[in-house]
Amino acid sequence: MSLNPRLVKESFSEIEPVMGKAVAYFYGRLFAESPHLRGLFPPAMDVQRDRLFGALTRVVWSLDSLDGLRCYLGQLGRDHRKYGVIAEHYTAVGNALLATIRRFAGDGFTPEVEAAWAAAYTAAANMMIEAAEADAGTSPAWWTAEVVDHETRAPGVAVLTLRPGAPFPFTPGQYVNVQTSRWPRVWRTYSIANAPRRDNTLRLHVRAVPGGWVSTTLVSRTRVGDALLLGPPVGTMAPPGGDNPRNVLCVAGGTGLAPLKAVIEHVIASGRRPNIHLLFGARTAAELYDLGDLIRMEAEYPWLRVVPVVSAEPAYDGMRGTLPGAVRRFHSWTEHEVYVCGPPAMVSETVRLLEDDGVPPSRIHRDPVRDP
Repeated sequence: MSLNPRLVKESFSEIEPVMGKAVAYFYGRLFAESPHLRGLFPPAMDVQRDRLFGALTRVVWSLDSLDGLRCYLGQLGRDHRKYGVIAEHYTAVGNALLATIRRFAGDGFTPEVEAAWAAAYTAAANMMIEAAEADAGTSPAWWTAEVVDHETRAPGVAVLTLRPGAPFPFTPGQYVNVQTSRWPRVWRTYSIANAPRRDNTLRLHVRAVPGGWVSTTLVSRTRVGDALLLGPPVGTMAPPGGDNPRNVLCVAGGTGLAPLKAVIEHVIASGRRPNIHLLFGARTAAELYDLGDLIRMEAEYPWLRVVPVVSAEPAYDGMRGTLPGAVRRFHSWTEHEVYVCGPPAMVSETVRLLEDDGVPPSRIHRDPVRDP
C-alpha cells in the first residue's frame, strides 16, 4: 500500500470538529474488543485522550515529511515501552482507529480513504515498533530513581533531586515521564533542570497544579528516600552545538525555567563564552523560586545576565511586566539562538514577537505543553 496524505488529511478535517466524541469512541471500541489492554492505561483517561488527539493530529499533518515523522514516531515508540506496549498491541489499536474513522467520516469514508488510512497507520506503527525493538537492546523500559533531596522553594513549588539506579543518559533541554507509587500507570512529564552530572543525579522543578495527581504528590507527599519511576528522556530542545557562534536568549516562565537552566549549565560546562540573557518571569517576587541559584551562576559566569521579571507586584523593585513585554524592551534578538519555555500563552506570544522581529523559526526552540 502506498501513502496518500491528501485523502488522510481531507477525511481527518471532517472528523476534527467532533474529535472529542471520536476519541471517546476509539477507546471504547479498543477496550471492548481488547479488554486486556485496559490495564495499560491510567484509571482516568482525560489526559490520555488529549495525548492521542495531539499525536494523531501531528502525524496526519506530517505525512508529507516522512523523515521528520520517523524521528517523532521513533521517540514515541521508545517512550511507549514504559507502558508495556509490545508489537502485537498495534494491530488492535489500528483496528479500533479504522473503525473510528469509518464511523465519524460519514459519506466521505470510501474504500480509497480506508486504504489511505490503513497505509498511513501501518507505516507509522512500523516506525514505532522498529524504534522500540532497537531501543530494547540497549536501554530499560523505565528506571527506578531514589529521591535524595526534596526542597520546597515557594508555595506549591518543589525542587527534587533524583538518583536513578542505572545510568540515565539525556540531553540538556529534554524532559522525562514520572510515575509515583501513589498513582500507578499515571505518568506525567517534567523537564530535567540540569546538564548531565558525574553522579548521575538529576533535578526536577515541580509546581503543584490544582487537580494534578502527580504534581501534588511530588510537591506535598514525596520524601527523601522515596522511589519514583522514570521513563526514557524525550524532547528535541537541545543546546546549541559546539560550533554555534551565536549568543543565547532564554525566556523562562515559572517552572519553565527547568530545561533552560539545563541548557545554560551545558553551555557553561562546554567552555564556550557566548553572552547569555535569561529572562526569568513570575507573578510575584516570591515565585522566583530559583533566583538564588541563578545569581550564583551569574557570579561564576560573567557572560550570563539574569533578568527577573515580575508581572503582578506593583511594588517590586525590578523589571515589571510580562515576559513578552520584557523581550521587546531589549535590542533585536535576530542574531541569537533562542529558547522559550513556560505557560503556553506566554510561549506563543513570545515566539510571535521574536518572529516578527526577524528571528528565523529554526533558531527558536521550544517543546510541547506538559501535563499537570
